[in-house]
Amino acid sequence: MAAQTEESDTAREQTKAEQDVDQVRQRAVRDQQRLDSGAITSPKDLENLQHEIASLAKRQGDLEDVVLEVMERRESAQERVAELTERVGSVQSKIDDATARRDAAFESLDGEAATVTKEREVIAGAIPADLLKLYDKLREQQGGIGAAKLYQRTCQGCRQELSITDINEIRAAAPDTVVRCENCRRILVRTAESGL
Repeated sequence: MAAQTEESDTAREQTKAEQDVDQVRQRAVRDQQRLDSGAITSPKDLENLQHEIASLAKRQGDLEDVVLEVMERRESAQERVAELTERVGSVQSKIDDATARRDAAFESLDGEAATVTKEREVIAGAIPADLLKLYDKLREQQGGIGAAKLYQRTCQGCRQELSITDINEIRAAAPDTVVRCENCRRILVRTAESGL
């Protein structure tokens, strides 16, 4: 935006400088035509007119230098605008690409969530209501994980190794008994790798 404003300002400045040059040039042309017409006969008036034409030529040269300087600044500003416009386009392209990938990921996640939700509903229908209620309560308290695998005598929820007393109690419990970790209170899922 700043580069575009600078380019716009220098464009106006260039237009103004070119108009100043045109005014001086037109005046010089008029004076030269008066001089060439022979209508002025007084030597003093001729001398003044020649002096004015010379002054206008110098003024025109100075103004043309200003125009050139402004044109150079404008060209530099235009290059900067072009460069920044290209960079903005590149960044916008990356944003569009990232947005498309994000939207695709959301769509995929929504699909997975719907599938998992259906699977959970089917599985939850086969679990006793009191156990499901306990699991949901623990899941809410424990940041989304209500049950953890017991792996080689270690609770995978809190990563704490259970004491030998806790292991013996779990070993002695019936296979359908709900056992919990003494450290984090999550439900422990027993497998062949539990180290019992």
